[in-house]
Amino acid sequence: MAFAVTGALFDPDLKLGGVALFLGAVIGAHDGVLLPVVIGAGALLHPIHRLVRAALLISLCVTLVALPLVLGRGRVPDNPSVLPLPYGQGLLVVLVATWVTTLVLLVLERGLAIRQKTVRTQTIPQCPSDG
Repeated sequence: MAFAVTGALFDPDLKLGGVALFLGAVIGAHDGVLLPVVIGAGALLHPIHRLVRAALLISLCVTLVALPLVLGRGRVPDNPSVLPLPYGQGLLVVLVATWVTTLVLLVLERGLAIRQKTVRTQTIPQCPSDG
């Protein structure tokens, strides 16, 4: 942010109207599209395990944000600097990392639950009676 603000302050070609329009569009897209979709999805996914629900919501958010880049609208063949990265591959890496992490956490949680259940169900040795 500091780099962007500093660059904007010293850029003689800066058009404040364009910057304001861009910021308004970003805020509108976030508050008008992304936020309601994620809140609605979270409400629909409420019965699902909390870790799986979190992974689904992360996947939804990341996909919604990355989708315009993955689709590549506006990419022109004669300008390779427009959308220069393999965004589909990047999205896939993030989704795989999200779900692998979720799977590991689920396995660890299950192992911990089994260990706690085993400790609770062990019998306590009886004291010898006086007799």
